[in-house]
Amino acid sequence: MTDKTKPAARPDNPRFSSGPCTKRPGWTPDVLSDALLGRSHRSKPGKARLQHAIDLTRKVLQVPDDYRIGIVPASDTGAVEMAMWTMLGARGVDMLAWESFGSGWVSDVQKQLKLDDVRTIEASYGTLPNLSTVDTKTRDVVFTWNGTTSGVRVPDGDWIAGDREGLTICDATSAAFAQYLDWAKLDVVTYSWQKVLGGEAAHGMLILSPRAVERLESFKPDRALPKIFRLTKGGKLIEGIFSGETINTPSMLCVEDYIDALEWADSLGGLDALVARANANLGVIEDWVARTKWIGFLPKVEATRSNTSVCLCIVDPDIAALDPKAQAAFAKAMVSRLEAEDVALDIGSYRDAPPGLRIWSGATVETSDLEALMPWLDWAYACELAALKAAA
Repeated sequence: MTDKTKPAARPDNPRFSSGPCTKRPGWTPDVLSDALLGRSHRSKPGKARLQHAIDLTRKVLQVPDDYRIGIVPASDTGAVEMAMWTMLGARGVDMLAWESFGSGWVSDVQKQLKLDDVRTIEASYGTLPNLSTVDTKTRDVVFTWNGTTSGVRVPDGDWIAGDREGLTICDATSAAFAQYLDWAKLDVVTYSWQKVLGGEAAHGMLILSPRAVERLESFKPDRALPKIFRLTKGGKLIEGIFSGETINTPSMLCVEDYIDALEWADSLGGLDALVARANANLGVIEDWVARTKWIGFLPKVEATRSNTSVCLCIVDPDIAALDPKAQAAFAKAMVSRLEAEDVALDIGSYRDAPPGLRIWSGATVETSDLEALMPWLDWAYACELAALKAAA
């Protein structure tokens, strides 16, 4: 691609950030006009809105009836930490990591919880660990369903034992609402509002299976727990957390925004429609990559490619031959050029990931916007390649 002529069509919405993600199509601040502001979240109307958010979550995400759903502080990070601090230590744990967030959970378990029996099963960016080596039968397992910063996801839950004795703790923050989660294989599922549905930040979701509840009520960690991590009292689950009685004060404005996103999702046809939208968006990028010689997917195995956080690398031999800093500078220059044209915002690869592009293609992104974006990527590449050669 050497054409430096600007494409005629532009995305209507240039927001392709992987988090916070773009709002749903048609969203305006007016949808929040009835938010319960200036009222206590513990009031009857406040609890009702929080419970409504939980009920809609169950419906749209197809959560089994016997799983508890709670709204918790500190986004997905808070939800994952809450699960690890309250449940791990009862038995050995296998920690999976193939990108930055999974690596963060490994670090916390090793350096903060300081558990004795921890196995770390890792893979580099763009690949999955060998899932057959994970002991899902007798040990607890902590993993991300979708690696937001690597664009690599587990293809399914078949690798998890159905008759397991341990718990599976799954960080699903960029998978929930865009990929099908195998609930029968998951005991703890977490995510945050600012991912697939484009909600506002700082609130996390904690979903517990009956087996996870049993662990909470039968296991007492030998460590102090901060107040916002405490899920039991007197050896029993604090049920109120899972019926709208949050541990700390939530933003009712954010609650209303999350409800709006859920109602939009429900109106489309629920989870099936959301997955179809994300898959169609991935399809646009796949078709473009297939006909474009200078770009490739960071994940090489098709079945493991994310349909939300799509990670791409520049495979042109001239660019790939540069040292890593020069490769990163080339990619960043492309990103800056696209941002200056207001056709793509925040699509640089994650700071710890290999140099390249990361394009959010989740359910709130319109397929037409991705179709309009692809020629602009070619344009930005052609411009930067010409600039590189001119400087040589």
